[in-house]
Amino acid sequence: MITLYGIKACDTMKKARTWLDGRGLEYRFHDYKKEGIDAGTLAAWCAEHGWETVLNRKGTTFRTLSEEEKLNIDTEKAIALMQAHPSMIKRPVLDIGPRRLVGFKPDLYAAAFD
Repeated sequence: MITLYGIKACDTMKKARTWLDGRGLEYRFHDYKKEGIDAGTLAAWCAEHGWETVLNRKGTTFRTLSEEEKLNIDTEKAIALMQAHPSMIKRPVLDIGPRRLVGFKPDLYAAAFD
């Protein structure tokens, strides 16, 4: 089963959902805001893609952190930040079983389902 992780109201999430729906692909939607996210899942994503890819440092939530919170980020600190502030997880994360896609790029989604 495909799982799409993200936040319901996010514009990028809407694009990903529209893309999946348009191709008739069934998926489960996991809303970080409502369901949370466990450290083990985040650790696996960071191991697969690097915390630098999974942690959204361009968003409003990250920018509102103190300078101290933004310093010396490593995998452990990134996971703690993402658990405390799920809005800092790059969206969407599409779990297609053998791998995960981080962010929405139509060409990467198309290649994953060819």
